[in-house]
Amino acid sequence: MVQFRRERLGDQLRVEIADLIQKEVRDPRVGFVTVTEVRMSPDLKHARVYVSILGDEEQTAESLDVLERSRGFLKSQIGHRLKLRYVPQLRFVLDETLDESARIESLLKETYGEK
Repeated sequence: MVQFRRERLGDQLRVEIADLIQKEVRDPRVGFVTVTEVRMSPDLKHARVYVSILGDEEQTAESLDVLERSRGFLKSQIGHRLKLRYVPQLRFVLDETLDESARIESLLKETYGEK
């Protein structure tokens, strides 16, 4: 039951954070950010927000920095939107699964040839 609640809250946070980043964070340095997943701690007090960012390393670092600086704003907006008793601390983490899957795919094509 607790696992289900963590997943459900993580999904709600993913949707709300993505919407807030798109509509409310007005810093142009954010760039193209996609919230791919939110993982909640067992006590629901911490949320790891996985983001995928389109751009080179410099743009990615800059976007992550802006997101980190926007944590307080995002946390307060989530509190208003979701009416939570306790709003979790947000921590943004770069999701590199898309890059890894592209790398693996290119290695497979290189190894077995393109068909």
